Amino acid sequence: MAEHKHGSMDTSDQQRTFDGFLKMSARVAMVSIGALVFMAVFNS
Repeated sequence: MAEHKHGSMDTSDQQRTFDGFLKMSARVAMVSIGALVFMAVFNS
């Protein structure tokens, strides 16, 4: 069995995935807030 060395794993893929998740979450939040504001302004 290979010996594990703490801190030696390449986490660049995980970092890119997490950054993408945060960007997408922020965009969805902005679109949702925009839709709510639009509905509040043009509510008849």
